[in-house]
Amino acid sequence: MALEKLSSNKAFEGELIKYKFKSTVLGGLDTQFNVFLPANASKGKVPVLFYLSGLTCTEDNAAQKGNFLGPAAKEGIAIVFPDTSPRGAGIEGETDSWDFGVGAGFYVDATNPKYAKHYNMLTHVTAELPKVIQEAGLPIDFARQSIFGHSMGGHGALTIYLNSLRSGAKQYRSCSAFAPISNPTNCPWGQKAFSGYLQGGVEEAKEQYDATELISKLGGKPAHILVDYGTGDNFYKAGQLLPENFLKAARDAGYDEVQVRVRSQEGYDHSYYFMSTFGADHIHFHANFLKA
Repeated sequence: MALEKLSSNKAFEGELIKYKFKSTVLGGLDTQFNVFLPANASKGKVPVLFYLSGLTCTEDNAAQKGNFLGPAAKEGIAIVFPDTSPRGAGIEGETDSWDFGVGAGFYVDATNPKYAKHYNMLTHVTAELPKVIQEAGLPIDFARQSIFGHSMGGHGALTIYLNSLRSGAKQYRSCSAFAPISNPTNCPWGQKAFSGYLQGGVEEAKEQYDATELISKLGGKPAHILVDYGTGDNFYKAGQLLPENFLKAARDAGYDEVQVRVRSQEGYDHSYYFMSTFGADHIHFHANFLKA
């Protein structure tokens, strides 16, 4: 799984590099990702944040518009930006809608045979990418990693982090999310995705892919979570995000505001204007744990 370097841009005295490789877990398809290496990576391994993007996005959107690189450079933290789905599988119907299929992998490992060969973004993000990056010799310390994301990627970040805590693996030190799909088994986006990718549909998803369900099963294991959403977000108003459900489940499970913080931001929408406003906040939040 050799990495092919596609481009490199200097940014904030560091470097944003785009790579391509043939992914085993995505069924042999080519996949791309960006990695930002801060200047101090030239002196030794640095901690890393994985950023998971939302519906319709690629590995480029947040790297270009999220306002993460400057704050990460100051803190000396690398960021990895994976794609949001496999591309080029040629599965019937995978390009028919914007909220399912290409650009909408939902960070699950598919169990429906139609998608199971290619749609394995969970394993791609949590296992394959770290392994490929390590084998390539990039100066990243995977003993110090955290995860964050937006919308569908916020769902991914929360569920990946909570499952890691639940299993005792503690792969990630902290988690944050912008406008996450917080209770996807109870919203149209999640129900559509799970009904397609998973053999057991929504019922199967409740076990592994719903942050609201997962936090109630954590048994009080220490957590470090920050969530921001905007009150002017049309998807929030339409009942796709359901952050209150997640907050209630966290409080019912005994998590206080120090461990699980959910902030409503007055008037902000779902866009990169919202994310770029609070991007530095999230980087600093993770720095507390990554540099401890």
